[in-house]
Amino acid sequence: MKRELISSGSPYEDIVGFSRAVRVGPYITIGGTAPMDTNGNTVGIGDISAQTKQCLETIKIALEKAGSSLDDVVRTRMLLINIEDWKAAAEVRASYFKTIKPADTIMQVSRFINPDWLIEIEVDAIATS
Repeated sequence: MKRELISSGSPYEDIVGFSRAVRVGPYITIGGTAPMDTNGNTVGIGDISAQTKQCLETIKIALEKAGSSLDDVVRTRMLLINIEDWKAAAEVRASYFKTIKPADTIMQVSRFINPDWLIEIEVDAIATS
């Protein structure tokens, strides 16, 4: 099967050596997506809802570049610095996935490479087209 690499333009892609998403056949995996805009700036410093939305918008664009959409998502993982933020992050997630209802894991981590990030989100999808 063909392997397709999808970039989001993150400045960390070359530093770390990763792609925002990888598609192999119908399978699409999107790694930890941070709350950064297209210029690499952190969005919504101190605001878990704004950061969650930014992560999901970046994921949505990556899925579209891979020929897919949010409708094909089968699993999400929300990694939070403060587990107390889970409900606010989940409310934003639900606004994107309320009818799709993919599997989900919510967990707390000790920190990210940027101390302004409150969340990273990972997604797995299986394209139906």
